[in-house]
Amino acid sequence: MFRYSIWNAFRATAAFAVIGSSLLTGGAFAAEPASLNPPQKVKVAYVPIMKFATMYVAAGRGLFKKYGLDVDLEKVKSGTEAIAFLTQGSVDVGGIAIVTSLWNSWNRGLDIRIIAPGALEPMKDSPTNLLLSKKAADAGVKTLADLKGKRIGAAGGPGSGGEYLVAKALERAKLTIRDVNLVNVSNPDIPAALAAGSVEAALAGPPYSEQSIKSGAATMLATDLTPGLMTVAFVGSGKFIKERPEVAERFVLALTEAARLMQGDNYLSKENLDAYQKFTASTEAALKASKPAVYDPNMAIPVKGLADVERVYRENGRTDYDKPIDLKKVADEQFIDKAVATLGKAKN
Repeated sequence: MFRYSIWNAFRATAAFAVIGSSLLTGGAFAAEPASLNPPQKVKVAYVPIMKFATMYVAAGRGLFKKYGLDVDLEKVKSGTEAIAFLTQGSVDVGGIAIVTSLWNSWNRGLDIRIIAPGALEPMKDSPTNLLLSKKAADAGVKTLADLKGKRIGAAGGPGSGGEYLVAKALERAKLTIRDVNLVNVSNPDIPAALAAGSVEAALAGPPYSEQSIKSGAATMLATDLTPGLMTVAFVGSGKFIKERPEVAERFVLALTEAARLMQGDNYLSKENLDAYQKFTASTEAALKASKPAVYDPNMAIPVKGLADVERVYRENGRTDYDKPIDLKKVADEQFIDKAVATLGKAKN
């Protein structure tokens, strides 16, 4: 852990940044924290998807290094694997989806906290939609209400993030997950399942939603299911947050500055494209063709949205508890607050 005298110098510099930020458009960075020698190591386990792209930009464009961090990014197959590493203390931060098992673990006292959001769902024109198969439509299924008793495909099946999105669609027709038969269908298999009619409807994101619609196998049934929702997040271990809070602050500060380098046309800058491709399997063509998620330049944690995610899982019987969880067990907003105080508040 670096010396507090250095960190105090950083705080003084940050205070100057807050004063100067009012003169800057978009909350541009006004002053840098004091350098660290040696750089502080941070180990991250993450699922290589674009919703964690702020981290890729922070790494690829040298922002972690700028703030005195030596960050080791380790790809994992699933959030479950990352959670195991976090609880063991073998990694400091995890890039993971917020699923039922996490809520149950938080309720039992799991000592990890959300310290920054991943990308958010767009406010409109979301690329993730609930599709209706042509065969079901031909058989008389026309509306969300008509899905009662029908099969709906979603990657991960019961308790997954996909189930939450399906549940939000069904709420529009006053239905719940209990009113349908949720089927676990992997994302690449969604177009075939819709075409074959093995499911009447399915949750699909790019490129599978476009494939299904263009082929004529399905039509749009519901979209913009959760505007502005956070379904993935950067989660810090309790040990990391408690024993190295200064390092956690710098990690989140780098993510926040990265988000500001990804706004508008800058999202597809050469430096950013190089970073995206380095840490995911995405290609330049795919990145340019797809609609980006929302990377909030102020990196606010949407706590109200988290409460809704928890409510839906709980009310659908997916949790092993029946009373609302205290969200202080879930999110720690101090690091985002300090990053914004340092950089100034960006204009969205």
